[in-house]
Amino acid sequence: MKAISYHFIFAPGTRYKDLAPVFPDILKIVLAENDHFQNPEDEENREMFIQLNMADLEQDRKPEGYNRKGKYRLIFPLDRMEFYLRTYTAKPPELRRTGEKIAEMLSTANVKYEVTENDNSVSE
Repeated sequence: MKAISYHFIFAPGTRYKDLAPVFPDILKIVLAENDHFQNPEDEENREMFIQLNMADLEQDRKPEGYNRKGKYRLIFPLDRMEFYLRTYTAKPPELRRTGEKIAEMLSTANVKYEVTENDNSVSE
């Protein structure tokens, strides 16, 4: 099965805590696209999951992201300042649409980044 990805590569000097203002909304997009934690009874679990990621960001540490089975995974590599969406099921236009939503949020938060698509050389 072929993986496709949409990478957000951050400009030099970007820190994890720079993502904190916009990250809850980014994570909510990924969770909604995966249809995870969307029921009212799941709200407490969703908020706990967001807070665990936010605690890492606020301490300027790499967050967990979202690497569970679903349409999209939100991966933070260990060796570089970036994150990426990876999918094995979505079509490239669907991934691009989701990536563009996230790009707009990052731009609004004045986070500097570049985007690359379909970098299949990256392993999870």
